Amino acid sequence: MSNKRHMGLRASAHISNTLIYIVLVVMSVVWLIPFICIVLQSFRVESTWQVGYVIPQKWGWDNYVALWNSDFKRWYLNTFITALATAVGQTVFVLCMSYTLSRFRFKMRQGLMRFMLVLGMFPNMLAMIVLYRVLKDLGLTQANAVPGLILVYIASSGMGYYVSKGFFDTIPKSLDEAARVDGATRAQVLWKIILPLAKPIVIYTILTAFMAPWGDFVLARYISFGTSAGMNVAVGMYSWLQQDMIGQRYTMFCAGGVVVAIPVTILFMCLQKYYVEGVTGGAVKG
Repeated sequence: MSNKRHMGLRASAHISNTLIYIVLVVMSVVWLIPFICIVLQSFRVESTWQVGYVIPQKWGWDNYVALWNSDFKRWYLNTFITALATAVGQTVFVLCMSYTLSRFRFKMRQGLMRFMLVLGMFPNMLAMIVLYRVLKDLGLTQANAVPGLILVYIASSGMGYYVSKGFFDTIPKSLDEAARVDGATRAQVLWKIILPLAKPIVIYTILTAFMAPWGDFVLARYISFGTSAGMNVAVGMYSWLQQDMIGQRYTMFCAGGVVVAIPVTILFMCLQKYYVEGVTGGAVKG
């Protein structure tokens, strides 16, 4: 009787796993279809217009060559500079804030944490008019939008301490105390002891900080309008979708989408392990 029950449970688990795998495969196919279509259209050279078929009749690299000879290079460089500077700046601010709130006990600490939590619930849209006014007065819009975007992305990054602080809370404080007894400063404790043990959350912070400005459109379009010199790839490529340009730029737009997606995809695939460890580790404590 026990063997029959055991076999029944195994059969039930096998059926359940099979159904789950089928659902995941279907979801993956549905998710990949648009990207596959974009990749195929980027190699279509018989026409630059939108067509009613997916597989090109004539293949070639013409769209990528045209992409290289357009303003796309400038947009791509602007995006890379913005994302790289933001990743460095946000990581420094977030990790310092997280370490401070995790290890130090000071007056109004809980109040500060609650204040930042509530403040972070307000949509960024509410501050866009004020941000634009300030950046315009500083000369950091349009052609000089890149430093303006970096400033905005980094300015309030310390409020995103939640996940990193939760990860730091899982590291025993006895390590800090032992290092302090040996004469280490607070900065040395953070740099030489805490950060090596917190490698997953460091990589998670860098990855999320890099990806956010890489695909940003709303704020970038609001600040970098009117001139191609300050645009990122999202804003620049959006201009190709205007009614008077989409006929000549549609396949170039698809090629640009592929070029933009490749670095982030490779980065995420290589660091996926640390990304998951950072999220799950930071969710243990609050």
